[in-house]
Amino acid sequence: MAKISGIGVKMVKIGILNLQGAVSEHYDMTKKAIGKLGVDIEVKSVKYAEDIETCDGIIISGGESTVIGKLIHERGIDKAIKQNNIPVFGTCAGMVLLGKKTDFDQPLMGLMDISVKRNRYGSQKNSFEAPIEIFGQEYLGVFIRAPSLESYDRTKKDIKILSKFDGEIIAIQQGRNIAISFHPELTDDTLIHEYFIKEVLAI
Repeated sequence: MAKISGIGVKMVKIGILNLQGAVSEHYDMTKKAIGKLGVDIEVKSVKYAEDIETCDGIIISGGESTVIGKLIHERGIDKAIKQNNIPVFGTCAGMVLLGKKTDFDQPLMGLMDISVKRNRYGSQKNSFEAPIEIFGQEYLGVFIRAPSLESYDRTKKDIKILSKFDGEIIAIQQGRNIAISFHPELTDDTLIHEYFIKEVLAI
């Protein structure tokens, strides 16, 4: 198994970006997924570029994407991720930030060739849960001020559609970067976190 820690082998680290949103929930879910997979990975809270540089994967939670994007840019977090080619898993606001374009003037990371529509499913009071299908399994999608994919670059061979809901793309992957519009950290199902961990480990 690739990148498992041991004598002379670097400990794999997944960072939970701690700027806003459901950070502790992502931390707990990632630890749970690691336990299920039986791999030796460190999970840590990260806030600055120097923290990011030591990570092998980054998770960006939901929250206010304009605030998170501004802090990411000001702290050079986006540069650290790009320079070190670190895979990112973005949920809700994280999906917006991973894109190259959205329907609002705000800082973006531009790691994926996608355009994202913010608040596609309405405001906080319009939050809902619904069964979706992802990786061939039924999964509970928790949608809170959720975005959806507006478009993606169909010429890119490394883009995969992972899930749709009511005809809208709600989960997409490009390379090892994953963007989803809902909140897997607010469920009891580790399926999607396990998938990202495997991408980080390249297994």
